[in-house]
Amino acid sequence: MSSKITVRQLIRQLQTVDPDLPAYLAINPDWPHVHYVGRVVEVPGANGAVYLAENGQEGVLPPAVRNQLDWTDV
Repeated sequence: MSSKITVRQLIRQLQTVDPDLPAYLAINPDWPHVHYVGRVVEVPGANGAVYLAENGQEGVLPPAVRNQLDWTDV
């Protein structure tokens, strides 16, 4: 997968999962914790982007998720 993902690609991926499940961020393979998704901010214009803010941390990312992400256990 490219290092950049468009909003369209993100929506397409999210359409394949149960819409009632909670959504989290998995950020760092060296410090694999579960992070809450916070605010969504759009910066319009030619160099615009959408940012998903991190909104706190819940705990350690489950090993099954780390395996699916190809992150080694730390």
